[in-house]
Amino acid sequence: MSGYFSKESILNLLYSYNPWWNTGVVQKDFNKPMHRVAYYEGKKAFHNSDIRRIVLLSGARRTGKTTIMYQTIANLIENGVSPKDIVFISFDHPLLKFCSINDVVDMYRQNITTSKQIYCFFDEIQYSPDWNAWLKVLYDTNPDIKIMATGSASPVLADKTRESGLGRWITIQVPTLTFYEYCQLLNIQTVDLPAGIKPTQLYLLDTKEQSDIVNKLSFLQAHFIRYLQVGGFPELALSKDDVYAQRILREDIVDKALKRDLPSLYAIRNVSDIEKVFLYLCYNSSNIINMNTICKELQVSRNTLEKYILYLEGANLIYISPLVNVGPKQILKSQDKIYIADAALRNAVLMKDDITNDAVELGIIAETAVYKHIKAFNYKTVTKVGYYRGGDKDKEIDIVVEYAKEKEPIMIEVKYREDSSIPEKDMVVQLSTNERPNLVITKRTGDLGIQTYENGKRIYKIPAPVFLYLLGYVESKSRE
Repeated sequence: MSGYFSKESILNLLYSYNPWWNTGVVQKDFNKPMHRVAYYEGKKAFHNSDIRRIVLLSGARRTGKTTIMYQTIANLIENGVSPKDIVFISFDHPLLKFCSINDVVDMYRQNITTSKQIYCFFDEIQYSPDWNAWLKVLYDTNPDIKIMATGSASPVLADKTRESGLGRWITIQVPTLTFYEYCQLLNIQTVDLPAGIKPTQLYLLDTKEQSDIVNKLSFLQAHFIRYLQVGGFPELALSKDDVYAQRILREDIVDKALKRDLPSLYAIRNVSDIEKVFLYLCYNSSNIINMNTICKELQVSRNTLEKYILYLEGANLIYISPLVNVGPKQILKSQDKIYIADAALRNAVLMKDDITNDAVELGIIAETAVYKHIKAFNYKTVTKVGYYRGGDKDKEIDIVVEYAKEKEPIMIEVKYREDSSIPEKDMVVQLSTNERPNLVITKRTGDLGIQTYENGKRIYKIPAPVFLYLLGYVESKSRE
């Protein structure tokens, strides 16, 4: 341990981080009542007795990673684990930048607990020196230890875990709230839905059942508009001041990630360049990006641009959507689409305080929200999420989802606008199959049901609030 700080200062910090050592409970402000999908995923991996793993929670700032750890700690105490056998440490604290994980754990064991079975929770793990090597030592030499950690930079976590060898880690993604989780958080009324319902298979129900479901969920429309505007960051979704919430997004999430986290992790010298790249991507969310064009407009090298895009993806600020093959024809050359990880980030960065009357903006962020839901959830069963581009005039389909167990991909077109009509020549119609109609996500609640064309092709229209609510509903129910 560095000589700059005394043993007492470290112990005092540990006591401040772990109030349950004195109180025996996790305080209510930390132990939130709503449990997200990632909580159940993390809990399952953390307690798995057959396959022992260190659980890494990865996500952007303020998505709720730390809350999931507090909820896990509360669950341990409720199930009889001694509070002093549980230690929480945030390596984002300046004092702990002078200590290794081993230093802190040794001090904890020497002064707080004598138990072999301990439960360690490490917040913002990437800021601890040589964290991967020390976790490897803890894992290999302490068979009774359980470890959960959080990090905001996925590539750092991924690279370091590969360096430390396979079989010790499992990464759980913690994206921003789904629309369903947003409704749960705000205590928006719940409805009884048929068991086993799947939004991609609504067309299999009879017309009355479909209409009943949409009617039950019709109240979601107004809430959905606000969700598109303020996004899925839990603390900000609860804010009564949406303009203030956007300012917090800019200052506490975007600025800290761009100006502090990424430069310190990747030794970025010219911070303004990565800021410019992110701003450009915000303007062009949901669009295909041309790397040569961006390099020319922003005056950055191709190598630098590619690195910055990977860093932004790793910081959970953007998603990269690749071109997906559909059919026997192989893609020779492809370009990626970029989506901002949460629609509200785009609104905040571009300072769009009110988008309710801007049809173009609503269309962009609705597609961004749909992609986020598809990409971030069901990630263990999906093999690839991207887009399609082809045909005589290089027409697109916004989202293509490939499942390992499905013969054909699910294809989704987002038409969040007043006129959701789809001509027969549209690619989403042309690539529909007899087995399953392609999906068109619309704006109006009246847009529901199968549309059949003269050539026998079918599409299925479903309103965006209903589709996204059901996606989150199914995912949450499957984990509870």
